Amino acid sequence: MTETTDSLDAWTSRLLGLGEGISPEAARTFVHDLYAHAQADLDEGRAEAEFQREE
Repeated sequence: MTETTDSLDAWTSRLLGLGEGISPEAARTFVHDLYAHAQADLDEGRAEAEFQREE
């Protein structure tokens, strides 16, 4: 397993532990989507910082 997969599994487990009513698949999808959006935001910030350094 990759570090990312392990991290997603850990966060999925934490989300499932918060209460009942969410399926493991829905929790995993939510955590994956959240991670993907956060990573995209970080990548965008890095690209902007790189652009600013090059100017």
